[in-house]
Amino acid sequence: MKLANYEKDGLVRAGIVKDDRLYDISQEAERAGVKRFRSVSSVDQLLDDKLLSALSKVEAKLTTGKGVPVKSVRLRSPVLYPEKIIMVAVNYGSHGKETNTPPPPYPYLFTKFRNSLIGPEDAIMAPRSSKQVDWEVELAVVIGREGKNIKKNRALSYVAGYTVSNDISFRDFQGRKIEGLGANWVKGKGMDSSFPLGPWLVTTDEIPDPQTLNLSLTVNGDRKQNSNTSQMLIKVDELVAYASIGTTLLPGDIISTGTPDGIAAATGQPYLKDGDLVEAKIEKIGVLRNPVKDEA
Repeated sequence: MKLANYEKDGLVRAGIVKDDRLYDISQEAERAGVKRFRSVSSVDQLLDDKLLSALSKVEAKLTTGKGVPVKSVRLRSPVLYPEKIIMVAVNYGSHGKETNTPPPPYPYLFTKFRNSLIGPEDAIMAPRSSKQVDWEVELAVVIGREGKNIKKNRALSYVAGYTVSNDISFRDFQGRKIEGLGANWVKGKGMDSSFPLGPWLVTTDEIPDPQTLNLSLTVNGDRKQNSNTSQMLIKVDELVAYASIGTTLLPGDIISTGTPDGIAAATGQPYLKDGDLVEAKIEKIGVLRNPVKDEA
């Protein structure tokens, strides 16, 4: 299933996306006689394997051609209230090569915060304080049930689904190294609107193997990145397992799995500026589209 948060009459609601149409889950549950979904107001409330299994029965009863065109509604981020946003650095060999960074022996993790989170079509705000706003298309993993010290062979069973993320980076801040401390990852990655996510969540039944997906990114239609998730150095199951060591993962937590080569900082291409349109695409998921605007 494809699950989306969308806005209607100033309120966030949850919907199922099918054949380019959006079906309100509460309304469809009412029609299908499934009481447990009648008061659902966001996808965040559905991130449980048992609930998703039950919701598939509602999807099966959708009337083709009903609902509304997806383009007629404002989509929001498919996850609105993650407790944790966990990012993975240098997880593609091609990206390590272009940045002269050797492959890490284990996952190198950093974090973003909820202020970074925006949805499809929302503007990436280029702050006055940064002149080096960069892009990074990534596969984002959304956790579906609570777990700690998860075994690698069970890790994918803790995943609710996948979506597209764009790890917007402010290289002039990230690159301000302090002797003995290194790069400033949090400031260089965590400003407002630096984590576009979307356009929707695709459940694991539609993506049984997350390591087979083409991913790409364009700026104003010009392709900047193009790779496949098979090229990850550390695969999704190991990333989930590692992130859970000593840390409880909760439904809605996000693990963004790293980017391939093609970033502006390494290729000498122009950084993002006011008026640009960034489109991050992953096979079987969709296109995450965001304009760039200068901060007022």
